[in-house]
Formats: sequence, C-alpha cells, structure tokens
Amino acid sequence: MGGDHAPSVVVAGALLALHEFDLEVILVGPDELVQAELTKQLGHQALPSGLRTVHASQVIGMDEHPLSAIRSKRNSSIVVGLGLVARGEAEAFVTAGSTGAAMATAVLELRRIAGINRPALATPFPTRSGPCLLLDVGASAEARPQNLLQFAVMGSIYAERVFGLPSPRVGLLNIGEEESKGNPLYQEANQLLRQAPIRFIGNVEGKDIPSGVADVVVMDGFVGNVLIKLAEGMATNLLDIVRTEIRSNLLTTLLGAGLLPVFRRLRRRLDYAEYGGAPLLGVNGICIVAHGRSNALAIRSAVRVAADAVKHSMLDRIRDGLSETAANVATAQSTEPPS
Repeated sequence: MGGDHAPSVVVAGALLALHEFDLEVILVGPDELVQAELTKQLGHQALPSGLRTVHASQVIGMDEHPLSAIRSKRNSSIVVGLGLVARGEAEAFVTAGSTGAAMATAVLELRRIAGINRPALATPFPTRSGPCLLLDVGASAEARPQNLLQFAVMGSIYAERVFGLPSPRVGLLNIGEEESKGNPLYQEANQLLRQAPIRFIGNVEGKDIPSGVADVVVMDGFVGNVLIKLAEGMATNLLDIVRTEIRSNLLTTLLGAGLLPVFRRLRRRLDYAEYGGAPLLGVNGICIVAHGRSNALAIRSAVRVAADAVKHSMLDRIRDGLSETAANVATAQSTEPPS
C-alpha cells in the first residue's frame, strides 16, 4: 500500500516479477482494495501460481510519525508484512511506503544483527564503470566511527554477493583524499576501516563517485540522503535539458532521431526504476525500501533485489563478516603500543 501510485503499480510490479522470476509473492494490504486491483489487472483470469494475499486493514501514511504509527497501527501493511518475515512465512519484504516506518518496524520485528548498532540503507548509484553501492542514504542522520565501520563491512559483503564483484573497493566519502581530512568522525572512521577485512582504498571525494573509483562508498545518513537526492534531481534535469536542446531546431531534431538508441540506453543507466530498491542492511531479515514514486518496473526490480539477497545468503555473509571484523579490530587494539 506504499508509494505515490499504490496499490495499482505495486500489483502490476508484483505480476511482472512473478512472470520473470522463479519466486512466490504475497500481496499485503486491505483485502477489498487488493482484490479489486487484481480483478482490474487480471480480468477473469485466475490468480497466477505463486501469488497470494494477506489482509492488513490499516495503512501508515507518509506524513505519520514512524514510531507512533507502528504502535497505533499494528495491523498496517508494513507491520503485517514484516511480521511474515519475522515468523519465517516470507523470506523478504518490499515496500515503497514510509522509509521511517519500514526501518522502525524492521528493527522492532526483525531485530538488529548482533554487533550492529544502527542499520543502513544502501542504494546502487550509476557510474561510468557500473553500479556503486552508497550507504547510508537515510536510515540514520547521525553516526559514530564504529557505525561507519559496520556500514563498510556490510556494503562490501553486499557488493560481493549481490553485485558479483570480487574484492570490492570501499571508499569513505570525505572532503579530501588525505587521511587527516574531515571532522573527527571521519578521521577516526578512516583508521578503523584500515583494520577491517575489506579492500579499503581510503577517502574519496564526491566528484570521484560517478567515475567509478570505488564499488562501495560509505557516509553518514544525513550526507547520504542529500547526496542521493541531489543526484536524482541532476539526472532528471540533465535528461530534460538534452531533450530540450535536441528539439530546439530541425537539424538537431533530425540528428537526435538518429541517436535515439543511445539516449534510451543512457536513460536506462540513469533510471532509478532499473535498480529497484534500497536494502536495509543490519537487521535480521531482508527488507527492501523502494522509491515512493516507484512505477511497476521499479517494484519489479525491487522484488528482484530482494530475491537476489535471499539467493546469495546475504544475512549469513554479513554475520560472518562482522564477526571477522570484530576479531581483527580487537587484535589490532591489543597489539597497539601503550601511549
């Protein structure tokens, strides 16, 4: 029931996912609305194999305070859906609804992975050489050095297991490449990342991300949220400017027609719908948060992201990576000479 165009695009995206991928989908929401939408899209056809519905009588609005809403609306689609994952009746949860409500419910229902203080939202970002994983992009507005270390380990594991990148390069977003750059949070985080069992390449600047200098870039949630929303706005405006300039006269219009396949490929590379949703890393379950303005393709892609995370045993890999990190950091600290 989440998103600007629910439930129509959510149902349409679920049907696309069922058609393309080998999985089962559970639609969670007010039964009357869900059934009416299924009838509208399927006509008199029977429900596809692998699709079922679960009734949830309440919906959490985007303007509601997350904690208050999940406490007062225990039968909301977000709470009921994540409850299915917590009880093992589903392996992953996908929503285009309130990010705050999804995160708060995931922490309460699924609990945090041992060793994780704060979860992180991770989102793919298009670069010259392929997608780069950015985290955190909005789960926590504030962070401590230890949180950034945990984000880096989780991001590295996700990039390796889901993106298929062997030994992914991990960078720390900062205002300069030197170790001494940034505030105390980022200076200390830099030192911790050097002790982690990841391929840490040091600080990276914002201008370096689109060039593909790193496969994973770590930051606190406030910076990450501003960064990703700025990037979305710039991509949309850039495409609009190119379209306007091409149509400015007959000659450029004719030239643009010949380059149409190129522009379509460019749009696909920059389109958020192709990347699906952002996994909430750090909780004991797969939770994917899709964009509020998601269309059917974006929902379908978010379901694919969830299925890939399950297929590649993402949770087990993150737990193992965190255990190895804790051991490495403890060893490094025990061997430091006394001050």
